[in-house]
Amino acid sequence: MVVLDQFDNLMYFIQVLGGFDASNYVTERKWVTASDGTQIPMSIVYNKKLAKLDGSDPLLLYGYGSYEISVDPYFKASRLSLLDRGFIYVIAHIRGGGEMGRQWYENGKLLKKKNTFTDFIACAEYLIENKYCSKEKLCIEGRSAGGLLMGAVLNMRPDLFKVAVAGVPFVDVLTTMLDPTIPLTTSEWEEWGDPRKEEFYNYMKSYSPVDNVTAQNYPNILITAGLNDPRVMYSEPAKWVAKLRETKTDNNILLFKCEIGAGHFSKSGRFEKLQEDAFIFAFMMKVLDMIPASG
Repeated sequence: MVVLDQFDNLMYFIQVLGGFDASNYVTERKWVTASDGTQIPMSIVYNKKLAKLDGSDPLLLYGYGSYEISVDPYFKASRLSLLDRGFIYVIAHIRGGGEMGRQWYENGKLLKKKNTFTDFIACAEYLIENKYCSKEKLCIEGRSAGGLLMGAVLNMRPDLFKVAVAGVPFVDVLTTMLDPTIPLTTSEWEEWGDPRKEEFYNYMKSYSPVDNVTAQNYPNILITAGLNDPRVMYSEPAKWVAKLRETKTDNNILLFKCEIGAGHFSKSGRFEKLQEDAFIFAFMMKVLDMIPASG
């Protein structure tokens, strides 16, 4: 079947093999009440023939919430691999993004950045309460600034998730923003604040993932990095991994995967990107006991 796909805001048609039938899938829009009463939209998709919606389904919740970027619910062929295994896929359109206008962004940046994290937690709690999944089946994913989101919510509510995937995560916020010799730092002050000012320093320190790792149980975590990443240096996720390994009190998987020949946007090439998706999907399914030990 030929379907419309989207990449970098360009629309094109691709052929989906394997007997794809769009009528097998259901999309939903749900609204979640955040801690301050704000209504947060979520986009949901699942295979109606496989999803039971009784709390037993595996679910992947994706979030970003920065730079006024709108994470639109577009078609992605590789996602069918999850949906056709019974996964529910959800995008949390949290504050800091641009989905609901300029104010939506303003309310998730600088000294309001924590709204991004609490919005995401509220979405996760909603999905559990309304039986889209359970804590034991809830996987979360975010990349770059979305990786910061992963680090923050893992520190805040590690009990809420089974698996977390943090791609090229911006997790050493304070150290990076204090170094103006890094090419992107000074322009980034418009997003996060200038930590040379005490108010911003204290606020950023209160949520920066590396600075808030504590002696507690964390879920299973996959962290990726690119050796040649000019936006988030590989040292940031490496430092976070080291801090987690030293501090956390559980025996869950903590896997660090650094791509030697990749930058911020992972490997180039269609099949290489599919391999990366397959690796992430396999990690989640392995933790959820959906594939055999030798798989």
